[in-house]
Amino acid sequence: MLSHKFIISGGGTGGHIFPAVAIANGIRKREPDAGILFVGAKGRMEMEKVPAAGYEIIGLNITGLKRSFSFSNLLVPFRLLGAIRQAGKILKRFRPDVVIGVGGYASGAILYSAGQKSIPALVQEQNSFPGITNKLLAKRVAKICVAYEKMEAFFPASKIVLTGNPVRQEITQLEGKREKGFKHFDLDPEMFTVLVVGGSLGAFSINESINKNLMRLKENGIQLIWQTGKGYIEQAQAAVKKEGNKNLKAFDFIKEMDYAYACADLVVSRAGAIAVSELCLVKKPCILIPYPHAAEDHQTKNAQALVDNKAALLVKDSAAREVLGDLIVQLSSDADRRADLQKNIAGLGRPNATEEIVDEIFRLIRN
Repeated sequence: MLSHKFIISGGGTGGHIFPAVAIANGIRKREPDAGILFVGAKGRMEMEKVPAAGYEIIGLNITGLKRSFSFSNLLVPFRLLGAIRQAGKILKRFRPDVVIGVGGYASGAILYSAGQKSIPALVQEQNSFPGITNKLLAKRVAKICVAYEKMEAFFPASKIVLTGNPVRQEITQLEGKREKGFKHFDLDPEMFTVLVVGGSLGAFSINESINKNLMRLKENGIQLIWQTGKGYIEQAQAAVKKEGNKNLKAFDFIKEMDYAYACADLVVSRAGAIAVSELCLVKKPCILIPYPHAAEDHQTKNAQALVDNKAALLVKDSAAREVLGDLIVQLSSDADRRADLQKNIAGLGRPNATEEIVDEIFRLIRN
């Protein structure tokens, strides 16, 4: 039997890249000899992370509109047309059976071109409020895999399949990793442990809030695994060194997130769709601080979906510096409240999301 070929496109942030890689891994698990090519945007995070995951990637010369006025916005239409032409050449050369888009600038160009060539295409929308690229592409694709209910407001109901979000496989398998995690991070397994993640690029308000409260965490016997992003790591490491406490650990990026989750008694996080999906699967009590400038404020909507189920606590970005330290300390000494959050969030996970999305992809080939 001939192996099939797939193009997976999207990126910009870990929230698009990690599900894309999870889908690729799911395809390879189903069909080990499958041909898989990623298409991203030059200069973006996917150009580094995808090859690190073992896949080939081609970068399109494409950028999005800046929210504030910029002369570079005048070039966007020309770059888009160029990217569509480049995408068409990639499709002609690679000849995929299915094209999969996960959001981001590059996926718009490749899915548009796939529609022009009548190549079956599928979109995986991570958020409760979809981005403009996926909304525009809805008429051109055959299926739209979503993670939230009531998405008929944005997409044709006949194309929607509720699957949940694909997450990194190692994160769904935390059994037996807690002890290994404490050894990996050189932390004390007897201490209350807080994991702080501001997304793959970091979060300034969360970083500032944690920095402000380092002494307080130390005084309350709380240890820290802190992912800061590249832009804040020097300040964070200087602050941790100043406290002179080996139980406060700062990293620009944590590759071994399964170990970090396994260690955590509490997680402080942005509310990107993949972060929320991972938290539901690892069943950790969490404080969510949505990024306030996300498109259509979709991170607040993601977080609110958990809050409505009493499965998470929400702190506004503008209030984080004042209240985050208090809330962490309160939760560290309130086991009953943490247990309630953990019980409620556990019921929201969709552990088979990747398999269900791969089912839809192969169904497109059969059809």
